[in-house]
Amino acid sequence: MPGLCVMCGSCVQACPNHAIQVRRDLSIAQALITSGRNVIASLDPSFVAQFPGVRPAQLIHALHALGFFAVSETALGAELVSATIATLMETQPARVWISSACPSVVDFIAMYHPECQSQVVNVMSPLFAHCKMLRSHYGETIAIVSFGPCIAKKKDADLHPELVDAVLTFEELQGWLSAQDIRPKEITETALDVFEPNEAQEGTLFAVEGGMAAASNPIASGLDFMSFSGLANVELALKDIPEWKPDHNIFLEMTACAGSCINGPMLTSGSSVARRRYDVIQYAKPRGEESRDTTLDIGWHYAVSPTPPKKYGELPLREALRWVGQYSVEDELDCGGCGYQSCRDFARALLAGNAQQMMCATYTRKLAQKKANALLRRMPAAVVIVDENLKIIESNLNFSRLFPSEDSEPEGSAADSDHGALPFANLFRRVLESDEDIVSHDIRFGRRIVNTSIFTIEPNTVVGAIFQDITEPTFQKEQIIGRAQQVIEQNLKTVQQIAYLLGENAADTEVILSSIVNSFRPEEADDAEVDDAKRG
Repeated sequence: MPGLCVMCGSCVQACPNHAIQVRRDLSIAQALITSGRNVIASLDPSFVAQFPGVRPAQLIHALHALGFFAVSETALGAELVSATIATLMETQPARVWISSACPSVVDFIAMYHPECQSQVVNVMSPLFAHCKMLRSHYGETIAIVSFGPCIAKKKDADLHPELVDAVLTFEELQGWLSAQDIRPKEITETALDVFEPNEAQEGTLFAVEGGMAAASNPIASGLDFMSFSGLANVELALKDIPEWKPDHNIFLEMTACAGSCINGPMLTSGSSVARRRYDVIQYAKPRGEESRDTTLDIGWHYAVSPTPPKKYGELPLREALRWVGQYSVEDELDCGGCGYQSCRDFARALLAGNAQQMMCATYTRKLAQKKANALLRRMPAAVVIVDENLKIIESNLNFSRLFPSEDSEPEGSAADSDHGALPFANLFRRVLESDEDIVSHDIRFGRRIVNTSIFTIEPNTVVGAIFQDITEPTFQKEQIIGRAQQVIEQNLKTVQQIAYLLGENAADTEVILSSIVNSFRPEEADDAEVDDAKRG
C-alpha cells in the first residue's frame, strides 16, 4: 500500500521465508551505462561498512570497470545540508528542528504525525543535495546512479527523476560486480581512482547514529543535538513536539534504521554494527577551516499526506488486540513478526482493514495448537507424540484408554513418570534412529490386536504414532464396510474387464464374418451379370 508504506524495510528483514523482495533496478543502471551519457555513481557514506577491507580507490576502480564516468561521495551532499541548516537556524534561534536526511522518517512524519511536519527542515536530503551539486558541476546531461543500503531512496528516484536517474542497493551492486567477475579486494588501484569532484570530510559521519551532530558541531553554536534511530524510538520522540517551546535551538536527528544507515536493510556486510560504526568513524576526515559554500539552493518543501490515518482510542485497540488473543498488556510481545513496530500498531492496522489476524505469528501459533488439540481429542484412534528420549509430549484420551498405566506393560515398553508407559518403545526407537516409518503394522497387545503406524515428525527428534484396536466392534464394523467396498470395487473392475473382452471379441467376430460375407459377394455379382446377358 504505497500510501501507507514508508519503505523502512522492516518487513523485508522480518519475513522468515524471504517472500518480500526489494525491486531491482540493475537493468536501468546498465541501460544508462550503454546509452553513451556520462554516468556518475553517488556512493552512500556507509560504503565503508559494506566493503570492509576494501580501500576506497579499489572500489572506485571497480565502478570505473563497470562503465561509470566518475564516482562521487554522497557525503558531499550531507556537508552541504549541514552548512545550509546552520545558516537557516540563525534566522529562527529558538525552536525544534527535525532532520530531513532519512526519507523513511520524512514520510513517517507526513503520513502518521502530520502535526510535526512544520518541524522538519525545508532542506533537501543529502542524496538530492549531492545530485544537485553534481549537475551544477558537470551539467544537466549527466546521469546519476545512487548506491546505498536504503530502500526508501528508490521511491525518491521514482518521484524525482530530474535529480537522480536510478537507485541501487548495495546488494544489487555486489551482484553486479560478481556477474562481471570483479573482485574489489584484488584490484590494484591507479592514480585516476579518486572521488570526484573532491573527497568528502565530516559528511561521512551521517551514516552513523549521532553523525549529524558530530558533523555539524564545528559550524553550529547554541544548539542541542539529539539522536533517535529506529521508528519505534522516533515515534516516542515525536510525542508533544509541537507543544515544545525551547529557549534555544533543538535539533533532532532521526533515522528509521536502528543504528542509522550502517544498519540499513540492504547493507549485506556480515560484520557487527559496532565494527561498522568504528570503520566509518575511522574513515571520516576532520573538517578543514574553509567555510562551506551555501550559495547552491537546496531548499525543499515536504508535503503532508492528504489522508492521515485515523486515530483509535484505548477501547477499540483493546478489542482489536483481543482478536489475536492479547487480553492484557503482558500479552503484547511487540515481537515485530507481523512487520509492525508494536502490537498496538498492528491493532490499528487491523481496525483500519490493512492487516489480518493471521499476520500475528503468536496468534497463528496458538490457533494451530488449538486446532491440533481439537483434532487429537476428536480422533477415534489413539494418538501419541514422543521425543528422542521416548518421553510423551502429547497424547489424546483414546491413547490413555487403550494403554492405561495400571495395565501390565507390553514387552519393550518405556516408563514415563508423567504419562505412564509408552507401548512398543522398541518400534519408536527404531523409527527415531532410522527415519523409516512403520505403516499399518498389526501387533498383538494382550487380548487385543492393535493396528500401528509410527511416523517421523522431526527427524531423529520427534515421532508420532496412531493406534487402532481392530478387535473393537466399531472398528470391525468399519473394517467390514471398508472391505465390502473393496470387494464391490474389485467386482466392478472385473465386470468392466469382462465387458471389455466381450466387446473386443464381438468386434473381432463381426470383422471375421463380414470378411466371409464379402468374399462371396463378387461371385454372386458375376452370376447375376451372366443371367442378365442370357435374358438379353
